[in-house]
Amino acid sequence: MDVRRVGELPKEKNPHGVDVRKLYDTENAVVVHITLQPGEGLKRHITPVDVAFFVLEGRGVVEIGEERQECGPDTLVESPARIPHRWTNESDAPFRVLVIKVPRPTESTRLL
Repeated sequence: MDVRRVGELPKEKNPHGVDVRKLYDTENAVVVHITLQPGEGLKRHITPVDVAFFVLEGRGVVEIGEERQECGPDTLVESPARIPHRWTNESDAPFRVLVIKVPRPTESTRLL
């Protein structure tokens, strides 16, 4: 059995400059935990695969294509492959989201 605790995992370098920790990475899927502090956000980008976001804590604003919506805990947001998207934390508390990419990307994410 392999048990991982987010706080014990190393932060991954990323072009967004935020707290990203890889929880799961196999040939079939990738699961990442992102924490955005107040005022932080991801840069607008495109991923080559479908992405599911599951909000764990706090409130964040998601933009997918031309749509924009605030989301809170226990919310799942689907983001289709190759559609520009981003998250921002416009609140005064930390925002945590689980990112699930299936299938595992074979191309890099592209910043816009």
